[in-house]
Amino acid sequence: MENYLDINRQLWNAKVDSHLKSDFYFVDEFLKGRTSLNSIELELLGVIKDKKILHLQCHFGQDSISLSRLGAKVTGIDLSDKAIEAARDLAEKCGTDTEFIVSDVYDLPNVLQHKFDIVYTTYGTIGWLPDLQKWAEVISHFLKPGGKLIFVEFHPVVWMYDNDFTFVQYSYFNDQQIIETNEGTYADRSADLANEEVSWNHSLSEVFTSLFDENLQLKSFREYNWSPYPCFRHIEEIEKGKYQIPQFGNKIPLVYSLVVEKK
Repeated sequence: MENYLDINRQLWNAKVDSHLKSDFYFVDEFLKGRTSLNSIELELLGVIKDKKILHLQCHFGQDSISLSRLGAKVTGIDLSDKAIEAARDLAEKCGTDTEFIVSDVYDLPNVLQHKFDIVYTTYGTIGWLPDLQKWAEVISHFLKPGGKLIFVEFHPVVWMYDNDFTFVQYSYFNDQQIIETNEGTYADRSADLANEEVSWNHSLSEVFTSLFDENLQLKSFREYNWSPYPCFRHIEEIEKGKYQIPQFGNKIPLVYSLVVEKK
């Protein structure tokens, strides 16, 4: 689909105001110093003081700013101009030097020249990208030798189901684009939003193959039977900051993480 970028840019531009006001993104607490990073990614990141980090698909920049607060030199990118505008405003209010750039992932080598110690991208990112080989090429392009991709994503099994998790609606494999119009947003179900969106499912084998083809070496791979976000319908908190879908309990993975290193 040629215009998927335009459709998804409009989608994410429309979400920004609602997300800034939502409890999901706790902006007031964030301004007072609360981090947006979860235990999964903090464990993978380790000490990042003075590291140069590229944050792909950063939305309005909370994770980018949280990484800056830990002493990293961070550049966040997103295709939504409205989200980047909000990110720059948030960074200014937080007093960090986080840099933000409007770009879609594939075009980034044309607009950014630096190399990075870490490429960071998490939660609900690759589903907006049709071609993971191009994604892996961009990651490899920006990593220094010995640099790492730190990647946390919702498990592809989750995207097979309908929104109420009652039946398998979609293929596990990336065999076609998925065009939907959903009301509200994961951060605020009652938001007065209804925008078309275009997405793709990506199997684990597709993710791994794309990265390995770019000479990136697997350092860590984990699957988790919980999500740190209550972003699906009917989800329940099983302990603080950990959520599961009740009818599945601990039986299916909701999230996975991987670290790969550029040789």
